[in-house]
Amino acid sequence: MTDRLTIRRPDDWHVHLRDGAMLHAVAPHTARQFARAIIMPNLTPPVTDAATARAYRDRIMAALGEDTDFQPLMTCYLTDHSAPDDIVGGHAEGVFTACKLYPAHATTNSAHGVTDIRAMTGVLEAMQRAGIPLLIHGEVTDRSIDIFDREAVFIERVLIPLIRDYPGLRIVMEHITTAEAAAFVTEADHPIAATITPQHLILNRNAIFDGGLRPHAYCLPVAKREAHRLAVRRAAVSGSPRFFLGTDTAPHVVGAKESGCGCAGIFNAPFALEAYLRVFDEEGALDRFEGFAAEHGARFYGLPLNEGTVTLERVAQQVPASTGEGATEVVPFMAGETLAWRLATDT
Repeated sequence: MTDRLTIRRPDDWHVHLRDGAMLHAVAPHTARQFARAIIMPNLTPPVTDAATARAYRDRIMAALGEDTDFQPLMTCYLTDHSAPDDIVGGHAEGVFTACKLYPAHATTNSAHGVTDIRAMTGVLEAMQRAGIPLLIHGEVTDRSIDIFDREAVFIERVLIPLIRDYPGLRIVMEHITTAEAAAFVTEADHPIAATITPQHLILNRNAIFDGGLRPHAYCLPVAKREAHRLAVRRAAVSGSPRFFLGTDTAPHVVGAKESGCGCAGIFNAPFALEAYLRVFDEEGALDRFEGFAAEHGARFYGLPLNEGTVTLERVAQQVPASTGEGATEVVPFMAGETLAWRLATDT
């Protein structure tokens, strides 16, 4: 049995760091484990131009302090009014690493998102020419579609036409949750990849209703049937370079989760690596963890692999009931549970 695992320092390809006091409270959890992270732009107001992205990056670095070596990779929030020249210029300046497409009203702070992807021709053509990755929250927002089917319907209605019309556009389907998405990404004759969260590897939809409503198991896309969880799990541990780590860590203060209309999002940053490693350990795939966590994403984005390492050891630890206090108190993923692994060192 392997009791100690050292891997190249990993990256997180999907992170919500929020802003203000919450940013200061949660950013150190991500920076402690990861060398780089793709920072989601769905602030209020959203990050829609290079100047706003620079300012947000500066606030992230200020929250982490001068000694940090963490690198936030900024993204542009696409709207119906996004200008191709602004996006390409921001990318050329090294401000934007990618652009994020939220279908309008699909998730938290997505009201300014895209209402019709067919109207985005100029932006998508410019991104394709410039090699800018498109990151997609892959759900339709048609309220007549069952919430558990929205990812599969998105593939049929939006993603298949998208890759037909833009054969060179690099696409990341974010936080996949279904067997359909895992199969599509695996089989597509297109430069497409997917991020996978720890919660979608560990939870099925029963977790949301286990003995009553469980708001801290609620995120978007929602967890699906067990068959889908197992399919996504197989994809994660397969060794395929099209699948890589993206926590979608999304902190909400306790009161905003435990309310009459609780927010979607799971805060998994404090023990992200340990949660992922639990899955790879259970699947007998520890030898594939480094690729998933530290190599596949960087290669897809065309970035150098990180120097340095992190070490995890088989030492039990209990996840606390909450982190932070007051306006920054958040319940972490797997609160109260015992994890078999612990992040030991980073160099």
